[in-house]
Order: sequence, then structure tokens, then C-alpha cells
Amino acid sequence: MRVLLMKVRWGLVVFILTVSVSAKAQQHPMYSQYMFNMMNINPAYAGSRGVGTMTALYRNQWEGIDGAPKTASLGFDMPIKEKKIGIGFQLYDDKLGIERTSGFNASYAFRIQLTESGTLSLGLQAGLLNYRANFTESVLFTPTDPAFSKNISGILPAAAAGIYYNSDKFYFGISTPALLKTKIDYDGVAQVTGVTGRDLHLYATSGFVVNLNRDLVLKPSVMVKAVSGAPIEYDLNANLWIQNAIAFGFSYRTGDAYVGMAELQLSRQLRLGYAYDKTFNGLGNLNTGTHELMLRMEFGTTNGKVASPRYF
Repeated sequence: MRVLLMKVRWGLVVFILTVSVSAKAQQHPMYSQYMFNMMNINPAYAGSRGVGTMTALYRNQWEGIDGAPKTASLGFDMPIKEKKIGIGFQLYDDKLGIERTSGFNASYAFRIQLTESGTLSLGLQAGLLNYRANFTESVLFTPTDPAFSKNISGILPAAAAGIYYNSDKFYFGISTPALLKTKIDYDGVAQVTGVTGRDLHLYATSGFVVNLNRDLVLKPSVMVKAVSGAPIEYDLNANLWIQNAIAFGFSYRTGDAYVGMAELQLSRQLRLGYAYDKTFNGLGNLNTGTHELMLRMEFGTTNGKVASPRYF
């Protein structure tokens, strides 16, 4: 009886995960601290900080649910050619149940100086991903089901594009994280079926900085996610910086979760961040929350000095 209940619970979780992914079109890795490294969602962000920057992110989603998403990424970007060009590279690994996707992306951004502090960037990204589905590891009601008799794996191309404007106090960006339609059939044959059209995913991001006084800085921001056939989603965020040393933040993700965030500027070059998500949708009672860690290191100098901390 206990084994049967475990199978029923696992089947329910897999069903909810599948419905959540398809209904909300969350086919790409998601981070709560995206606003501190937007190269994950917009290739035009590459080089925008003015110095070489390495960022590591790890997200353990829906703690307590077997097979829940676990995502890790490591990225580096920097400006070149007198900061007229930005380049970036990223490794990532995303696990969800029996599925796992690992990949590498390279980003290129052409940067146009519009004002003394304002720059417009046009970015493209290309990469390769390895998709695997270990069907033989599935817990089945019918162990001899031939649909789960073998695993599949394949290498697929990936592409993304975006625009990004930033100044010292404001940023705005629009991007699409997946320009290509790809699939892998049951025999493991990978195919590119075309360019994304009516199902195009669009991300719009924006934020600004408000100096409340000498010690306090408020940074509100928003991200809008849209795809045909699914409700538009909003991430509404606010972060309060105290003496440019420590920050506390809060996010509301429509239809999904509340998020608490904290950041610590360990030095002028090293920043540590943590986020905790509490889901209020159908999975809320099945998990204890989501934990996310970020570590960012900056290299290089600006005008002979170490680059001062940036808010985005």
C-alpha cells in the first residue's frame, strides 16, 4: 500500500510539473536573481558592466519534491574594442525529473554610445545543447510499458537575440531566448524544424535606481514574460541597498510565488546573493520552498580604479 501511495504521489507531481511547464510556457531555466545577470535571458547584456564579470548561479527548486528542477549556470562576459563590443560565454545544466539539458552559449553584443552614460546594445547568441530523457528510470504502474523501454539523447542548436539599453540609473531590454524550433524523436534523431514564429517567447525587463538618501538606494524592477497561448507573467521586484554593502529585496511572480532576496557586497569585486521562493500555486503544499545562490566576481579596472558596485 505504501509503495502504491508513493507511485500515486510521484505520478501526481509529474502531472503537475508537466501542466505547469506547458501552461506557463516555462521551457527555459528560470532564476529569481535574473536582474543581477541578465545574460541568462538577454545576449545584449554582454559587456554592459564595463569590466570582465563571472557569475555562478545555482537554483534548487521546490525542495522536498523528487525530480523537481535543479539548475546551475556559469557565465563570463566582458567588453572589448574600446567597449564597443560585448562578448559572453555560458555553461548551464538544467534537470527536471527524468529530463536533463546541458549546454554552451556564446553571446555577441554590438554597443552604441547614445549619451555620456547611456548605451544601446544589440545582441545575438548561438549555442549547442544536449537533451537527455532517461525513460528507463521512470516509476511506472506498468513496468513493461514499451514507451519507457529506452532513453533518448541528442545534440541541438540554440539561438537567441535581444536589445538592451542601460545608463547609470536605468535599464530596459527586450529579448527572445529561443529563436529555433527543435525536437528529438523517440529514436534520438535531433531536428531543427524551423524558426520560432507564433510561439515566440518574449522577455521585457526594466529597472531604475532611486537615491533615497546618502545610505539608502532603492532599485525597483520588472520582468514581463509573454508567449502566444499562455497568460502574460510579471515579476515585480524591489531591492533596497544599505550603504552599498548589503541589500534586501522582495519579488512577486504572478500566479506562482513570493520571493525574498538578500545580497552582500563582500568586496568591491565580489558579491554574494541568496533568494528564497515560496510557491502559492498548486505545488505550494508539496514543497518547502526554493533556494537560489549567486556569486559574482568582477575583473579589471575602470580609469585605473576597481569598478564600483553596480546595481544591475
